[in-house]
Amino acid sequence: MHRLARALAATGCAAVLPALAQTDTTSAEPRSVEPVVVSASRLPEPAFASPSAISLIDERTLREAGPGINLSEALNRAPGVVALNRQNYAQDLQISIRGFGSRATFGIRGVRLMVDGIPASMPDGQGQVSNVVLSSAGRIEVLRGPMAQLYGNAAGGVIQVFSATPPEGHWAGGNLTLGQDGLWKAGFSASTRNERNAFLLDVSRFNTDGWRPRSAAQRDQLNLKWDHQTEGGSRVGFVLNALDQPDNQDPLGLTRAAFDANPRQAAAIGAQQKTGKTVRQQQGGATLTHSFTDSTSLNLRAHFGLRSLDNTLSIPLAAQQAPTSAGGIVDFSRNYGGFSVQLAHEGTTPWGAPVRGVAGIENEYVDEDRQGYINDTGQRGLLKRNEINRVQSTAAFAQGTLGLTRTVDATLGVRSNRVSFNTQDLFIAPGNPDDSGSLSYAATLPVLGLAWRAAPTLNLYANAGRGFETPTLTELAYRTGGTGFNTALRASTSRHAELGAKWRGAGGLRVDMAAFRIETRDEIVVETNSGGRSTFRNAAQTTREGLELAVLAPLGRFVAGEWQLQLSASPLRARYSAPFVSGSGATVVQIPAGNRLPGTPELTAFAELTWRGTGLATGWSAALEAQHTSKLFVNDANTDAAAAVNLLNARAGWSKALGNWRIDTLLRVDNLTDRRYAGSVIVNEANGRFFEPGLPRRVSGAVRLSQRF
Repeated sequence: MHRLARALAATGCAAVLPALAQTDTTSAEPRSVEPVVVSASRLPEPAFASPSAISLIDERTLREAGPGINLSEALNRAPGVVALNRQNYAQDLQISIRGFGSRATFGIRGVRLMVDGIPASMPDGQGQVSNVVLSSAGRIEVLRGPMAQLYGNAAGGVIQVFSATPPEGHWAGGNLTLGQDGLWKAGFSASTRNERNAFLLDVSRFNTDGWRPRSAAQRDQLNLKWDHQTEGGSRVGFVLNALDQPDNQDPLGLTRAAFDANPRQAAAIGAQQKTGKTVRQQQGGATLTHSFTDSTSLNLRAHFGLRSLDNTLSIPLAAQQAPTSAGGIVDFSRNYGGFSVQLAHEGTTPWGAPVRGVAGIENEYVDEDRQGYINDTGQRGLLKRNEINRVQSTAAFAQGTLGLTRTVDATLGVRSNRVSFNTQDLFIAPGNPDDSGSLSYAATLPVLGLAWRAAPTLNLYANAGRGFETPTLTELAYRTGGTGFNTALRASTSRHAELGAKWRGAGGLRVDMAAFRIETRDEIVVETNSGGRSTFRNAAQTTREGLELAVLAPLGRFVAGEWQLQLSASPLRARYSAPFVSGSGATVVQIPAGNRLPGTPELTAFAELTWRGTGLATGWSAALEAQHTSKLFVNDANTDAAAAVNLLNARAGWSKALGNWRIDTLLRVDNLTDRRYAGSVIVNEANGRFFEPGLPRRVSGAVRLSQRF
């Protein structure tokens, strides 16, 4: 196999679409082995050599971090990432990177999401992680900083999830997780792998009655992946996954008074209007990686998907009678897809310097058929909205790295991106004119970086670049005091600068550090948020300054086991650096320069002390986790905040291979000290229902049994 193809095969990754990840629960590979990542350069390289802020969460961590239901279980280990669990499966997690995405009232915003190389973010920049099948995930890569801007319409960074590589041979097994409040998750998996093929099937059902009233949820998931190596050296891959979330209830947020009195209650309007959501999604993709020579390869990707949503909102019936109201029930169906073509090359210049680079084009689209209806205590009433929406993103990109000296590399990249929106209004009525129209946003995003191998164990780097973030369909959907697209909303642009260092010490010690500054113009912020409907506007300017630290320190062998300490910390100063006006009508508020960005903590930290048994204790493990999140302001005016919280979690597990069988067990206790806290906040919620309660002490247990045959 050619040199580049061998590298791809060794890491299980294609340059554009990584194939199955190379870690699995049966692996005995020590943590001191430097992991391979692909996110920064789109080509496989050791994380230590990558000139960017990038974190990798491996399969073992994913299995031990929780019941495998929410990405927030593991993402808190990555510095710069805030993953807040709303405990509301009708609204998804609240994930932000370096402060981008914290304003999202539902779904994921400001962060580019990829699952096995297939975009989980739509071309308008909004995504969801509910279709991630964590029980078959092999690793997660989190890319932050200027290099992430080459992925397009997201200023915060990139989160990529890769399915696990099956172990050699044929395997089948099941898993069961049990917890409180009627929580359970059951799944079945089957896999096979040989020299040419790797096949993975995972199906699961998750169910919970919820801790609060009206927070019950169910989620059915399917993940199917096949990776094939042809005789000619090409690699083809197919992926198919499906999600079904029927009748997930929405308990809504709580006011300050209600949260202080009883965080377990739910807002009365939710029961009255039967708030909740039903989501169904099916998507598939195909990839081809072909090596032309020792140093040149072509990568092709195509994907398609269908998504439908029926969302019952909490808008009071009287408020839905206005001519400009779009009703209190949202019903849409989407088809979406896209393709990419990428050419990769590595070699040397005529003067002998190493060079590697990629260039390609991407096209993504979404077609949406959307209706809005009166919500009459949960029943569908009169039609209030009817439209066809289309978003299309086209982009060309190139990125190359050149060795300037034996120890200094320069990286130059550029992405040209255009995102177009079009709406055809089919609901014309008195007081509701034809609001058909179109908008488009375009930007060219350069990135420049330098990396210096100061010593065999120390890498230093500096990057600078521009970012680009368009409004989403949701953010454009409403305008204050009128109907139709919010045509006054501009795309935000940002300038990113980053300094970083990576050090690898004796015995597997790893230390990663990064310092950054981000200046954003026309930041898109929530203007009003009432009854599930939000309007947005541009704030003049914001500034983010922060540090990120990640440490992995093996502590040696004693007390019948090996000990390890993992630390991460992310101080962040995120401020409005120019004044602006928020709200509308009688609720207009002047926001002064210096106010903090709501939903963005000024410090997050994570620490984990792990023990893994040796000798007679082999197979046993235990850990203590500590997590800190500083206070979260609830609105631009900074009039209230969720208090800072410190959480302790503990776990213990046992794993054993018994002939052709393998058993893995895990017991977790989350919120060990039974703290009362707000897990997240709904930014600028007009009714004052800002606070989404976190769970009290919770115990869960999991068992997985598999057989090789």
